[in-house]
Amino acid sequence: PGFLETLREVCSASGALLILDEVMTGFRFGLAGAQGHFGIEADLTTLGKVIGGGMPVGAFGGRRDIMEQIAPLGPVYQAGTLSGNPIAMAAGLATLDIISKPGFYQPLFAHTEQLCRGLRQAAAAAGVPFTTNHAGTMFGGFFTAQRVVSNYDQVLACDSAAFSRFFHLMLEHGIYLAPASYEAGFMSSAHGEGDIAQTIAAARTAFASL
Repeated sequence: PGFLETLREVCSASGALLILDEVMTGFRFGLAGAQGHFGIEADLTTLGKVIGGGMPVGAFGGRRDIMEQIAPLGPVYQAGTLSGNPIAMAAGLATLDIISKPGFYQPLFAHTEQLCRGLRQAAAAAGVPFTTNHAGTMFGGFFTAQRVVSNYDQVLACDSAAFSRFFHLMLEHGIYLAPASYEAGFMSSAHGEGDIAQTIAAARTAFASL
């Protein structure tokens, strides 16, 4: 707690740019990403394929005075073979239109909480030490007796072999999770109650088999 706020204070005091990597978090906490969630405003922000609705695209943006240094307004040249390719841009515009609708995020947040709660309950019923973390529409699971997993050392202390077995058991039941505790899963508007129920049911079977 306070890390991002401190970065903002230090950068502002020293005249340095604060660049936030929102490749994972962009649009997954809301329209303002993690910055909106934590109340931090970066000078520059990077975004990944989420801005193109999953298409292969990336973006960066930020303060007007910085962005005006980029051609054709400024002297900094930026180009790429696939820069601004029309298919990805069309997908991105469609995505932005959908996620900008009032009330879009509330069901996603509720579904993420519902899934994580169901996974924990399924593990507890099988007597398996397991916990989850989630933020916005991002979630992850950890095989551990630790009540809280909030840093890298705590993740290292988790049972990665158990997670690997769990991953393959879930795959056998048609559920493709992130393959390690170091990665996050994402809830999307394509996921409904049936998908969540199917995932939890598969987890019950998988936990019982560990």
